[in-house]
Amino acid sequence: MDTASSFNDYIQKAIVNNWDHDALTDYQGITLQFHDVARKIEKIHILFENAGVKQGDKIALCGRNSAHWAVAFLATLTYGAVAVPVLHEFNAEQIHNIVNHSESKLLFVGDFIVKTIKPEAMPMLEGIINLPDFSLYQSRSEKLTYAREHLNLMFGSKYPRSFRAEHVSYHIDTPDELALINYTSGTTGFSKGVMLPYRALWGNLDFCMRRLPVKANENMLSILPMAHMYGMSIEFIYGFCRGCHLYFLTRLPSPAIIAEAFATVKPAIVISVPLVVEKIIRKRVFPKIQNNRMRLLLQMPVISRKVKEKICEQVYQAFGGRAYEVIVGGAALSREVEQFLVSIRFPVTVGYGATECAPLISYSDYKDFVPASCGTPVDHMEVRIDSPSPATVPGEILTRGTNVMLGYYKNPEATDAALDSNGWYHTGDLGTMSADGHIFILGRIKNMLLGPSGQNIYPEEIEDQLNSMPMVSESLIVERDNRLVALVHPDKDEVVDFGTDELKAVMEQNRTELNQRMPVYSRISEIELQSEEFLKTPKKSIKRYLYK
Repeated sequence: MDTASSFNDYIQKAIVNNWDHDALTDYQGITLQFHDVARKIEKIHILFENAGVKQGDKIALCGRNSAHWAVAFLATLTYGAVAVPVLHEFNAEQIHNIVNHSESKLLFVGDFIVKTIKPEAMPMLEGIINLPDFSLYQSRSEKLTYAREHLNLMFGSKYPRSFRAEHVSYHIDTPDELALINYTSGTTGFSKGVMLPYRALWGNLDFCMRRLPVKANENMLSILPMAHMYGMSIEFIYGFCRGCHLYFLTRLPSPAIIAEAFATVKPAIVISVPLVVEKIIRKRVFPKIQNNRMRLLLQMPVISRKVKEKICEQVYQAFGGRAYEVIVGGAALSREVEQFLVSIRFPVTVGYGATECAPLISYSDYKDFVPASCGTPVDHMEVRIDSPSPATVPGEILTRGTNVMLGYYKNPEATDAALDSNGWYHTGDLGTMSADGHIFILGRIKNMLLGPSGQNIYPEEIEDQLNSMPMVSESLIVERDNRLVALVHPDKDEVVDFGTDELKAVMEQNRTELNQRMPVYSRISEIELQSEEFLKTPKKSIKRYLYK
């Protein structure tokens, strides 16, 4: 097992130990080996040094996942500068807000984003660098312009014979040194810059290196945005430091592209959000097994076992056929889909985290997975439930340890609200914890509604039931005039032959059936159809505040 004393030490060892192996591939595009990555990092370091970039300066990155995004990020941290990853889904104004608020000195930008931003709206930037070829899009610094124009000459002068593994030497980071600022939103007034120290990145990485059984040179597929901590830490940083060959989906990851990529790449482990897993199961698996003949076979004990084994193999192949397990995080997995996967003994597990913990708080190997839970506390972290009886009475989930942030950038009030004097991070999530440490999340505290007699209503529990019903693609429970209303976006594939009146009749039947399952105070009074999909965050959870 390869362990390292610091975060950048992990990066350095990964590069040196895997020098001639494939490292980063843009899916159906270029491939960089580890020595190519090292060479590009060194060139960026020379550019930084001669452009006057100092350790601790902020460097923003905004673009779709790509090999060059990964290189720019690694170059920033191994130089000792502070990375500011910006989600490429943000609009121009949000990108401007983050770049300005973080006081970034340079901005690396992808070819789609560069068409939307306005350099004059980011007056503190000294330069904007194109990610596809690391050329200068704009420079406000003579030193930066000169350094970029003479970069190859400077590199050749520094390494006249060749650049070799023994030349790789990176910034020695200290535990509480600021490594990156990750913004939870791009909107002024809502945005909080989470300050993550090197120890938080190291804590997540060290846990994955110890607990996830992936080998060097195996394949991994990067689907989640690398500017989001889940994708960055588990898919990208862990995969790179393990010595894996990472494939980046540089295009919009549609279900068809993801399915094709799984079949081609055959990843050794799958890191996913619920939406991807649920779409694969609902669109490619359920239609094959939800018929009368299959239901009959599944009720026959002897035959059922064989049928489930065959179904499990088909589902396994849908994820490439080589994955040790599928790890779901970012939001809760549908109970219907989770129960199905558990019933066929598919290797699935659910983790839990937060940007403020870079992101890991809990996880369990699929062999230790308890349905409806999200694992046990990871190495370097402790978790407690703020409740007189954590196993039976829900309370706020609190956590502290190596992975926890330093605070929110330029926002001491928000920092004080999230981190108490004993170092506990208040997650804002409600949950319980079993005697053996498995965590069960009920929902966000701010989403919880009060029933007519003060009962706690968890919208997520109602939505989970509703989402498994006919013709429902996604739903949201809101409170109006002391009544619960379900906003529903129908499944377009299922309703194609249905008129409005027929669809409303199906939804009324769903409402009746749902209310029979719910306690009186959690029953919904009506279903309101939504023609468009709900607007979502980058981790594909619905932006609830827009629909209240």
